[in-house]
Amino acid sequence: MTDSLLVDRTDAVVTLTLNRPDAMNALDVDLKVALRDTLASLESDRSCRAIVLAGAGRGFCVGQDLREHAEQLESGHTDLDTVRAHYNPIAQRLASMPKPVVAAVRGMAAGAGASLALLADFRIGGPSTGFLMAFANVGLAGDSGVSWSLPRIVGHARAVELLLLAEPVRAQRAYEIGLLSRLLEDDDQVLPQAQELAARLAAGPTVAYGAIKRELSIGDAGTLSDALAAEAQAQAICGGTADHKAAVASFLAKQKPVFEGR
Repeated sequence: MTDSLLVDRTDAVVTLTLNRPDAMNALDVDLKVALRDTLASLESDRSCRAIVLAGAGRGFCVGQDLREHAEQLESGHTDLDTVRAHYNPIAQRLASMPKPVVAAVRGMAAGAGASLALLADFRIGGPSTGFLMAFANVGLAGDSGVSWSLPRIVGHARAVELLLLAEPVRAQRAYEIGLLSRLLEDDDQVLPQAQELAARLAAGPTVAYGAIKRELSIGDAGTLSDALAAEAQAQAICGGTADHKAAVASFLAKQKPVFEGR
């Protein structure tokens, strides 16, 4: 593991901290590989039932490390193979993670950094939080799933505006249009509140949460028939879980259920 990605486990919550604060957590190859591979391992780690994604220092993540990228351009690498090798797998893992993901978005989330935050199930920010779909500012199209996630969150017309104009969106506006799930009054509370929410989710029915996320990914873009088929499959899976059986028994006994994530 690299120092550029910190991994902290507290009970069933795993906090992943992008740890390049001097570079505003810009994504170099080392960090991208670490994030990609760590997410892959957490996907099948049953001891992890919720994930927090955060950035060290005063920013969440400003996207691709342009200094590293400039060096690659000078050496003749212009095909941006990092999209297929790193960004696409990271985005796919975040979007399809079968457990909740909470982004603690303190400071600026720009470019691919904004894209990764938008793939979380919840995004918590504070007064310093900002989003910038910065791709067009450096002559690039969007990546890391932003063409999929952004229209789902803000609608097609506003996604066009945010991506083409590439202007910063401050905290209050970000909350109003859905880029943030929750806006706090204190930046120092962003990470603790994100971890508190993740702990709450980690105590819930993990299999059902994963099934709900899969249902929504299909229902958002598919037909009613697609959605009904996905729901039938999901209920067949969830109905056989120990959590469902225990929750029904708890309901009948007028007790609060205790979920074990299986």
